[in-house]
Amino acid sequence: MARPLWLVRPRADGGSDFVAFVPGDASVEMREGSHLPPQMPLLKRRCWLRRDEAEQQRRRLQQEGGYRHSEPLF
Repeated sequence: MARPLWLVRPRADGGSDFVAFVPGDASVEMREGSHLPPQMPLLKRRCWLRRDEAEQQRRRLQQEGGYRHSEPLF
């Protein structure tokens, strides 16, 4: 991952769950949360992964979690 990547999954209440991968110098920060406009986004979890781990996590979220690539939500 050379630049930030967003994955989004719609929810029944009109909001969205999101995962943002933000690459750094040596690792990738993974931010998980939810957003229901007009409320502020809720950050649920934040962790740092090696680049290969981040890529595996991205694939798993898209294949098993129902997430799709998206433009940033906010």
